[in-house]
This record gives sequence, C-alpha cells and structure tokens, in this order.
Amino acid sequence: MSVFIGGAWPYANGSLHLGHIAALLPGDILARYYRLKGESVLYVSGSDCNGTPISIRANQEGMSIQDIADRYHHEFVDSFSKLGFTFDCYSRTDDQQHHEIVQQIFLQLLENGYIYKKEIEQTYCEFDNQFLPDRYVEGICPNCGQPSRGDQCDNCSSILDPLDLIERTCKICGNEPVTKETEHFYFTLSSFQDELEKRVERAKQSKLWRNNAIQLSERYLKEGLHDRGVSRDLANGVSVPVKGYEDKKIYVWIEAVSGYFSASQKWSDESNQSDAAFWNEDTVSYYIHGKDNIPFHSIIWPSILMGIDKKAFPTHIISNEYLTLEKKKLSTSKNWAVWVPSILESYNPDSVRYFLTANAPENRDADFSWREFILSHNSELLGAYGNLVNRTLKFIEKSFEGHISGILDVEVTQKIQDRYPEVGLLIENGHFKQAIEMIFETIRFGNRYFDAKQPWKEIHENPEECKNTLLTCMHLISNCAQLLSPFLPFSSEKVRGMLNLDSYDWQSIERMSYQITQVSPLFERIDINRIGEELERLHQNVK
Repeated sequence: MSVFIGGAWPYANGSLHLGHIAALLPGDILARYYRLKGESVLYVSGSDCNGTPISIRANQEGMSIQDIADRYHHEFVDSFSKLGFTFDCYSRTDDQQHHEIVQQIFLQLLENGYIYKKEIEQTYCEFDNQFLPDRYVEGICPNCGQPSRGDQCDNCSSILDPLDLIERTCKICGNEPVTKETEHFYFTLSSFQDELEKRVERAKQSKLWRNNAIQLSERYLKEGLHDRGVSRDLANGVSVPVKGYEDKKIYVWIEAVSGYFSASQKWSDESNQSDAAFWNEDTVSYYIHGKDNIPFHSIIWPSILMGIDKKAFPTHIISNEYLTLEKKKLSTSKNWAVWVPSILESYNPDSVRYFLTANAPENRDADFSWREFILSHNSELLGAYGNLVNRTLKFIEKSFEGHISGILDVEVTQKIQDRYPEVGLLIENGHFKQAIEMIFETIRFGNRYFDAKQPWKEIHENPEECKNTLLTCMHLISNCAQLLSPFLPFSSEKVRGMLNLDSYDWQSIERMSYQITQVSPLFERIDINRIGEELERLHQNVK
C-alpha cells in the first residue's frame, strides 16, 4: 500500500507557534505508524515563501523578501527536527523546481481548457501606486459582519474577493483603494461542481474526512462554486508562464497546494525513486491542516488534480479545529502565543507532543494552559509512564543484576496483542486522542499490576513468581513503548536502548528474557512553580 501524507505549508513570515504544531503533528504520527507497519510512505511539506504575508513582514522590517523567507524556513526546519517530525521531503515554495512544476500545472490546466483570461476590476491603491494583493485589502466581511482580509474571513471561513469587503482599506497606508480594470487568468472551478458533490458525499459516507471538512465543503457546494482568479499582481511568487503576462504571478491558492506535487517530485529526484504510486486512484492520501485550510484541500486541490488528470483524490482529511491559549484566541500580532523555539528550549519535545495529542482540537477547539501542560507531564508522562519504567527497571537492576527471564502472564499478553489492531485502527481513522489514551490506560494497568503482584514481597516469598511478574511488566513496557513510538519517539527510543531491543515494528514483542543497561529516568519532574513563571512571562510579552 502506498500512503501519501501532506502537511500544510506554514508561511515563512514568523515563528511557528503551538497552534501550527497542533494542526500538523498528526502527519508525523501517521507517517511513523505506517512505516512501522512496513507500508510505502511519502510524507511531505514545506515553507510557503511566496505571497503577501512574507512581503508584509519584509516591508515591516526593512529587509528583503529572500532574507525573511530564509530566516524562517531555516527556523522551521530546526523546530520540526527538534520535535521529531520525519518528513521525507521538506521543501520551500521559492525553490526553482517548485516554480517549474507549478508552471507546468498551470500550462496543463490551460491546455485542458480549465484556465481562461478575463477582464476584471481589482483594488488599486492610488497612494502606493499599485494593484493590491488580496491580503493587502482589509474591511468587513459581507457574510458575518466581522473584520476580514480580502482573501478569506477567519471568522466564518468564507472565501472572498477584496471587492466583496465593506469599508475597504489598504493595509499598507490605511487609505481606501479604488477599483481599476486589469486582465487576469481564471480557473473554471465551477466545472467541477458535480464531480465534487459526488466525491464529498462518498467521503461523508466513509467517515474518512473530519466532520468540519464535510460540513464546510457541503456549504461551499450548496452555495455553488465560482470560477477563481489564478493570477495576481504580486511582488514575489511564481511567474505566469504565458508570453506577455510574465510580470503577473500565479495566485497562492493554486500555487501553494501544488507544493504537495512539487515536493513529491523533489523527493523522487533526490531519492532516485518514482513517485507514481503516490498519485493514482489506489493511493491512500492524508492531508493534515487546520480548519482555515479546509476549502483549499477539499475543493480546490481535488479540482486541480482532476484538471491535470491525476486520480489521487484526498482519501482522508485531518482538519483540526483551533487551539486557544489560556482560554483566549491565539494572536500573533499581540504576541499572545507560545512560540515553538521558546518552548523547546525548556521542555522535553515528547511533553509537547503528548499534550497536543492528548488534548488535540480534533472535533472542537482545545485549550493550551501552562497549568495543564505541566501537570499532565508530571502526572501522566512522569507519574504513570515514567514510574512504570523506572520502578520495574530499577528493581531488575538491583535484584537481578539487570537480567530477567521467566514466564509471561497469558492474560496480559493477550491484552497487549489486542492493542495493536485497536490502536492502529484509531490512528488510521484520525482518532489520535483515543489512540494515545488507550495506550496510557494500558500503562496505568501496568502500574496496578505491579502494585497487586507486590514483587518486593514476592522476591522473598516466591522468587520464581517474582521473575514472572517482572518479565510481564517488561512485556508491558516494551510493547507500550513500541505503541507509543509514533506519538512519543524520543522516550520510546530511550526505552528501546535501555531494553536492548533491535528495532520497533507494529506487532507484539514476545520476549522471554531481557538484559537491561544504563537505566535512567524517562522524564524529569517539572517544578510546579514554573506555571506561575510561564504565565507571568506570557502576560509580560503581550503587545
């Protein structure tokens, strides 16, 4: 089976925050899981280095677009690496190969009759003497009455045109823009209405798309799809490959999603392997993103794929709701955020991965609070998982010189065997919270088992039974570490080393003996005084 996993491409105009990671982490969990099963996996993403957000940041800092894109791309690579993300290819949209492939897609859509030229009215700022990119126009959303950008309303998720906005202003200077006629290319999105209705209905019946993706897609389809502009007058991006129009850029909504295909091609070239198996009707494909990106993955990208005769329709859409911070909406402009480089300086990456999985905004908005983050680390990672590992291994190290063998408890081995298909199905269907909770319930069972057997008494009263107890606990530990390896790779690898296991896969580890080495605590306790310190720092840094 070929499994394609695409993570949404973050804009390279500022640091990653925990909201980004909450949306993107499921991709790495899936990639690690399917590799353990022995499937062929291609996991890609990249930095969005084109378009308006980078231009805005560059203008604010008096730097070049290239310098801003380079700074944050390299920071993203570092952050994802420290968090254990295992991309097969992490690219960037200002890569020359990406530009060439996007242009090929544009020309193929043009040749197939899905792109046409059209005279339109577009917002123009007479003060700044330029046509305004959609994100440079701000105003009031005509649908919900809330402040909005010119491309999309974050409040009601409507896809907009700047001319739709009420009380339009230029983001650069604050003046009201005028409208001028210009010529642009348009994509016949409306021509895919009928086919998309059928595919969204199939996705609804199969329950392989998140409910928010189904509901929002049905809303767009009910309102009726409209042709969308695919070129814009922008400072940076992919040039339109048509003579006389080279100064215009391919609009980001068609260019950025095409990054999945360009990253796939880049991986193919660099690995000297064909990527054809990841772009046909048999491909199992996952698209991982936040709910603000739903229409680009459920409506627009499938339409582009159909327009270029690719049959890899998204089989799974993992679209998380929003992550809030201390019960308030994240705001990068006000610095109300927990930035990834900062949290990784002080905390275990598995602590971040655990919290954002166990408290993921899968079906509704979820909250990150410093109190819950630190208490969950101390109670679950340290108090449950770390405790089971440390008490068992230290006992074996002290009483049996690090070597244990015996007979496994049959009821426990059956419980563990059942966990693999149960947890695996939850992961495959995008239920990561339930999956990790099932594993931690097994860990809590392990602690209860240790307490009930009382090996500190058995070693004196029945040494052979004590060995069986400890071997069974080792069985629980080795298998829970393996089950957790897609979620908590760093601690799982530490357990693998201490237990001298060769490697992990996705079937029960059945060993009758273990030789343990270099036993050390799996996690360190976090001082609860850090809660107040982190909250104080968060409030002090608000702009």
